[in-house]
Amino acid sequence: MYRYPISIFNFFLYVTILLSKTTQAQSPDEDTANFQSAPGTTVAPLPSQTSAEVIEISGTTTTFRPIFTVPTEADGGESLLPNINDPDATDAQAVCPGYTATNVERTDFGLTATLNLAGPACNVYGTDIDRLNLTIEYQSADRLAVRVVPAYIDTSNSSQFVLPTELIHQPTIDDDAESSSLTSDLGLVWSNDPTFSFSVFRKSTGDMLFSSEGTKLVYENQFVEFVSTLPENYNLYGLGETIHGLRLGNNFTKTMWAADIGDPIDLNIYGSHPFYLDTRYYEVDSLTGNLTLVTSNETNATADYTAYSHGVYNRNAHGQEILLRPTNITWRLLGGSIDLYFYAGPTQPDVTTAFQTSAIGLPALQQYFTFGYHQCRWGYANWSQLQEVVDNHERFGIPLENIWYRDFDNDLLRYSYTEGENFLSNLHAAGRHYIPIIDAAIYVPNPENASDAYYSVPETDLLSPNGFQVHPPFKLPGEPGAVIYEYPEGFNLTNATEAASAASASSSQAAASSTASASSTSPNYLRTTPTPGVRNVNYPPYVINNVQGDLAAHAVSPNATHADGTEEYDVHNLFGSQILNATYNALLAAMPGRRPFIIGRSTFSGAGKWAGHWGGDNYSLWAYMFFSIPQALSFSLFGIPMFGADTCGFNGNSDEELCNRWMQLSAFFPFYRNHNTLTAIPQEAYVWASVAEASRTAMNIRYSILPYMYTLFYLAHNTGSTVMRALAWEFPTDPSLAAADRQFFLGPAILVTPVLVQGATTVSGVFPGAGGLGEVYYDWYTLSPQDLSFPRANVTIDAPLGHIPVYLRGGYVIPTQEPAMTTRDARRNPWGVIAALSLEGTAQGNLYIDDGESLVQENGTLFVEFTASGNALYASGRGTWNDTNPLANVTVLGVQDSVSRVYLNDVSVDEGQVQYNETSKALVVSGLGRLTSGGAWREDWVLRWN
Repeated sequence: MYRYPISIFNFFLYVTILLSKTTQAQSPDEDTANFQSAPGTTVAPLPSQTSAEVIEISGTTTTFRPIFTVPTEADGGESLLPNINDPDATDAQAVCPGYTATNVERTDFGLTATLNLAGPACNVYGTDIDRLNLTIEYQSADRLAVRVVPAYIDTSNSSQFVLPTELIHQPTIDDDAESSSLTSDLGLVWSNDPTFSFSVFRKSTGDMLFSSEGTKLVYENQFVEFVSTLPENYNLYGLGETIHGLRLGNNFTKTMWAADIGDPIDLNIYGSHPFYLDTRYYEVDSLTGNLTLVTSNETNATADYTAYSHGVYNRNAHGQEILLRPTNITWRLLGGSIDLYFYAGPTQPDVTTAFQTSAIGLPALQQYFTFGYHQCRWGYANWSQLQEVVDNHERFGIPLENIWYRDFDNDLLRYSYTEGENFLSNLHAAGRHYIPIIDAAIYVPNPENASDAYYSVPETDLLSPNGFQVHPPFKLPGEPGAVIYEYPEGFNLTNATEAASAASASSSQAAASSTASASSTSPNYLRTTPTPGVRNVNYPPYVINNVQGDLAAHAVSPNATHADGTEEYDVHNLFGSQILNATYNALLAAMPGRRPFIIGRSTFSGAGKWAGHWGGDNYSLWAYMFFSIPQALSFSLFGIPMFGADTCGFNGNSDEELCNRWMQLSAFFPFYRNHNTLTAIPQEAYVWASVAEASRTAMNIRYSILPYMYTLFYLAHNTGSTVMRALAWEFPTDPSLAAADRQFFLGPAILVTPVLVQGATTVSGVFPGAGGLGEVYYDWYTLSPQDLSFPRANVTIDAPLGHIPVYLRGGYVIPTQEPAMTTRDARRNPWGVIAALSLEGTAQGNLYIDDGESLVQENGTLFVEFTASGNALYASGRGTWNDTNPLANVTVLGVQDSVSRVYLNDVSVDEGQVQYNETSKALVVSGLGRLTSGGAWREDWVLRWN
């Protein structure tokens, strides 16, 4: 396919850690950055081969060409007015005829039909398709498919309407569907009154999950629209990727067009995930059992509630918008087909597992080292500076697993081969890793398409020291006019003098850069009208609310033709994911048997089976620290649990307080990386003393619970369960948690309640299910249970700077290991177990161990199950992995009676090794290494007390 040559080149850079002197003409970290001419403009030619400058390197004279700056207009575009903001836009529902179903035939698993236009074509944003094929399939016990495609598809138009299954998997009828579909809780009815519509309902409750009744289906060659009603004050989640709260709300437009942009709030960014979770809460009548839909955010503390969740996935990769409004959801697509899948649930875990196993694949199991701490920035100047960063982490006692740098330059002044070899050898010897960021933008023009106006890069220029350098058509951070003066909210309160100086300099820079407006008239927006039978892929008649405006701005032009004849317009949202696919397979080919580690920025549904994701080019602002939580939780729904934000912020300058809080918060995200932009102030954890201390505190917890986190990923990889979890997913019968996204669970057992507000020394948090509802939580630091008098109460928690509240949920057992500066060393340390007892005195948990890197475990695996009940903790393992690390200690929380004796497999533990705290009710048994010298899990054991 057309993507593989690009990504194999990326892979070549990755495994050789080298080597092109070409500087990509793009902004930081972008996946696609081929700069094109806007229609009607001319781009100046590159410097000639004879234009050169001379430099001496180690006594050798080398020539190179001066940096060429791409003209600003090359990255521009037309002024466009999004349809949702256009008061003169035509409402397709008002003018289009809809369709009528004919030739309805039953099948073994549903029905098929022909949909014909119900009146004269409206051709409002394209050319109406007069005949469509409808297929409805009950594919499994919990999945219903509804597909609508043009009746006439051949090789000339297939890519316009059909998403190839070799690119994005298409769910099909399960092998056992003949029997399992009979038990489906989903039902579908359709009608031709007045035009074709369909409704999907839940049989067990009669609840209408999706209904287009009263609306019209619009299907044109560049515009598809369908609408469904929604209940009042609905709870929808997903539809990524957007910087937004977890619950999407009922006044939000989600645009999907992969964009290179620094994380604007509420607008389209890098990923496209056309899936949503819909959760509906019901109050249960205690006498009759009848259900009443909850439509208010206010809940009754004494009432009983239940909830039902379902999922909806539209397998369409075209540019699109989803409009969430108070009473309905409207899908508007710039092409493709309607390829809907309804997942019955009825819980979030049910929906997420079914979505992954049927449609997008299970998430990749990451190598163990990837859960260590990552340090990166755009702007490390040379090997010496990288070494200094590594040394400073060691000096200040801050664990460091991975050091990152952007594209490796073939620059012998800054990155000599000899010095690089020494750096990498020392890094690897210490158990650390080097990870380059690769910007994929190598373009090969189509000689048969004159509109492919991109520069051709000769192979000799890429691989020889005489290659040219290109500067993007915008100022890079730190250049005159782009000096970074931005600081977090509240910086003026903590650093008044410095803030005033930065504000003054920022104002001067803005004034110097500003230009007078050429005209005071209203913008002259480009509007296009449909041409029958012809697509306008550069300027579709329906204008989506793209953050960059013109679809070609800062991106490959929509009319660029790929090697197989497909236009970029039809596959734009897949480019990043297919790079991940190609890179994954290339890494497997180069290092057979080892799990590839890839973090991508642009993703589509299914990318999680190859890679993780970082939240993009965020800002050093408190708001973005908060938004990292709902962003991470949304990617849990998308099957990409390996998620992390650029800790302390990428764009702008961070400050001590923000970085202090953020380094602690991110310690509980799966992917933990500090990363910032060129010329911003340094923000490594050791820059500020308080941040260093806060980081050590949080990392001590993180590295202790890495076995728990790794086990969560093993379960996610095998079952589709989530790693980071919203409170509402763990407690689905509490409507008050529907919008909760300032706290989260790590797995089922750890509750994290971070401070997200500047200047705060306390934080409000809830303890779901506690206060008389059966749950108990223990403070990580004091081991004491939380004393809660009322259910569903917001509790004020002390959280001075440097402290992040972390709680263990009763009923769970967490495996631990003594922390170290690297995961390699931590995996060699003794084990520990924390059993947080429920109010009934029980708990359960598990531990998965393997070699931490192989796809196929030739040396076996080990799975240990923990159970606590009746004053005893049991550990039972299965598998052949041989772990020789001893068991150091066991901590049991919630032991109500004093403990006098403890036995491990009926062998009495010395009294000096047993500590019981009457206040916290915590039992700590230490010094167990002598009794488990052959390995903590070599044999099953039981620990009994009293």
